[in-house]
Amino acid sequence: MRVVVVGGGISGLVAAYRLRMALGSALELVLLERRARVGGILHTGELAGEPVDLGAEAFVGRRPEIPALLAELGLSEQLVHPAGRRPLIWSGGAAHPLPERTLMGIPAGPDAVAGLVDDETLERIAAEPTRPLRWERGGDVSVAELVGDRFGEQVVRRSVDPLLGGVYAGRAESIGVRAALPTLAAALDAGAPNLTRAVVDALPPPSAGPVFGGLRDGYRVLLDALREVAAPKLETDTPATGLTRTGSGWLVDPVGAADAVILATPAPVTATLLRTVAPDAAAAAAAVDLSSSAVVALGLPADTPLPDNSGILVATGEPLRAKAFTLSSRKWPHLAERDVALVRASFGRFGDDTPLSWPDEELVAAAVADLATVTGLAVRPETALVQRWRGGLPQYAPGHTARIAELESAVAALPGLAVAGAYLHGVGVPACAASGTAAAQRILSR
Repeated sequence: MRVVVVGGGISGLVAAYRLRMALGSALELVLLERRARVGGILHTGELAGEPVDLGAEAFVGRRPEIPALLAELGLSEQLVHPAGRRPLIWSGGAAHPLPERTLMGIPAGPDAVAGLVDDETLERIAAEPTRPLRWERGGDVSVAELVGDRFGEQVVRRSVDPLLGGVYAGRAESIGVRAALPTLAAALDAGAPNLTRAVVDALPPPSAGPVFGGLRDGYRVLLDALREVAAPKLETDTPATGLTRTGSGWLVDPVGAADAVILATPAPVTATLLRTVAPDAAAAAAAVDLSSSAVVALGLPADTPLPDNSGILVATGEPLRAKAFTLSSRKWPHLAERDVALVRASFGRFGDDTPLSWPDEELVAAAVADLATVTGLAVRPETALVQRWRGGLPQYAPGHTARIAELESAVAALPGLAVAGAYLHGVGVPACAASGTAAAQRILSR
């Protein structure tokens, strides 16, 4: 059996790994990757001679996919957890504690955002349960539309946007409730009389374990292990340029015939490849917008007195260029042991990817200046790394779940074809791994 996996990100690598584990040496496996390396937006670089993740640096610990995958690969000793420090939000020229008892920044009551928003907004939140709620069961609106109407603009800009910017490199206007906050949509569908009640119902129960996890030596350890076990014929710097159905399977340009194909590619690439074989699916994929971002990793003197917090998120409308800072040496105990203090500055939100066009020197200078503003420190980096992610994160706009259901239904009608990727059912690493597993299972079941 010959299977071609198009896309060497975490979704494609997991799909390749699952296929190899199921079919063994009977499988001829080809992995196409348009870049010079595998990993997609997961990338581990080196700063001061030590590994540092320049894409995602954490995953949701409540999901089982990554710890289970690490255990399968004999890498459980790589699993690390944050120190438990809380982040700050920079708003109105000052640092505020990240509100607690919120769902993606949406408060369960006025007390959650006291000090972050003004008194008028607090009164509006307190009175929200008395206002009639209009919600169409099964419908969808942007997070900005729902939260702005019920709780006010300050909650959107100061509490919700900073979190959505971190997850999606997006804004509340570009993200739909149903895809990004499924538990909230379910509570509203179930008849919650107001947004306050819906948030209370949707909040996850207190977790006995860590909320997040990471890899001690970076995601490259996982990527390398998946590639080694999957043992595909790896074609880097090789984009797929065409997909055609044949009487016995598929034809993938430029690598030829295949019994089955998995497209673990970004939404626009998937749309292009599906245009002739599944036009409805292609149209659904083409409707998914992408956001670009950049990461600047700074190595500061080890004795730099960084705030005792895991990071600093920046509210929308602040006169800063960075959207967030991860105080990595405070967040991760294993990084605190290094000879430099590590900080990651993030840039770019949907609709504004201007910083990505700046030269590296300008981007580093902006990171240093903004970090000095939010910490009050004279920041002098000893070393720095810049990584740009053009079109790295899909935007889960209103109606996203319906579009993806249409796409997957159209693909399901084509034997030997499956899709995977961050644009489907979650942008996090566990969700991408799950999509790769699901794609492999679809191929194996046929």
